[in-house]
Amino acid sequence: MKIKNDFILRKVADSYVVVPVGKMTLDFNGIINLNETGAFLFGELQKGADREELIEKLLAEYDVTPEKAANDIDIFIQKAKDADVLE
Repeated sequence: MKIKNDFILRKVADSYVVVPVGKMTLDFNGIINLNETGAFLFGELQKGADREELIEKLLAEYDVTPEKAANDIDIFIQKAKDADVLE
């Protein structure tokens, strides 16, 4: 999985936002707000990480159980698909 090149992640004050760039600004109205964990996952998806890699990286970065990590990642991936930010 990979985030489309037409989206960038930026930190604004204490928040993380994803905004469209280029041609995507015509099709995507608005921004996506992320927490720190969401921004971490978004960054890994920009690198093309798959689900299993995301789980491994989340477990290495945060104090969370494998089950909770997998569940949270599945929710994040579904929301990313719903927002049409994945290639």
